[in-house]
Amino acid sequence: MNDLHIVSAKWLHENLHDPQVVVVDCRFSLMDIELGRKLYQEKHIEGAYYLDLNLDLSSSVQKHGGRHPLPDFDKLAKKLSQIGVNSSETMVVVYDDSRFAFASRLWWLLRYMGHEQVAVLDGGFAGWQSLNYSVSSEVPQQRVGKFTPQLQTEWVVDIETVKARKDLPEVVLIDSREGDRYRGEREPIDPIAGHIEGAVNYPWMEVTNEQGFVIENQGDRWQDVKNAQEAIVYCGSGVTACVNLLSLKLAGIETCRLYAGSWSDWCSYLV
Repeated sequence: MNDLHIVSAKWLHENLHDPQVVVVDCRFSLMDIELGRKLYQEKHIEGAYYLDLNLDLSSSVQKHGGRHPLPDFDKLAKKLSQIGVNSSETMVVVYDDSRFAFASRLWWLLRYMGHEQVAVLDGGFAGWQSLNYSVSSEVPQQRVGKFTPQLQTEWVVDIETVKARKDLPEVVLIDSREGDRYRGEREPIDPIAGHIEGAVNYPWMEVTNEQGFVIENQGDRWQDVKNAQEAIVYCGSGVTACVNLLSLKLAGIETCRLYAGSWSDWCSYLV
């Protein structure tokens, strides 16, 4: 099962009660940080657990390091154990209602922690509901699992590595934000508008259609990138960059690293 990175609602429906499958709801709103949990409590895929972008999938914000620093991996591993995830065994299916924006963060984090058995639900929660599959407001009980992280530390770069490598001919630096933010025409969150010099723009929302289903032939997006020896991917805070990392994985492009602090870290040194 570990060659799956995207699963359909039909696949999940057929495997929902498999004891080796754990479902995680990642719904979140940057503008209303309580909204995702409220939506989960109202209704979610039957048996799904909830993990919060700020509380579970990130650590506390410091002066530098960006708006969503990578989480404390021991704490996250403990949480994963409590929802029944066993390292290298359990298939984890993650979903949101934001075109993979938050689910991809957990998809990437699990793989960064050495757990390849993880997939994003195509179409998200809306796609699931459109087929009238079972939803529930019941929060499932904790389970017993054993999750031991094995961090792929070479998958992450910091600001010094970006500075040192971004202009090398064999490296491509990818900005995953919307085009107007990349161009500096709009900046709703960070104190400075613009992008890291030398970056090319591949907006994360191009990975899916408006209904949140992955667009076929992701390799077509990356024709200009596929011959690079290394891709460094960033966004505003290291979250939606993971949608592009998923897309690159679907395209078969392997040597990809996340600038976890992203633009919010980069511009923290400029203000």
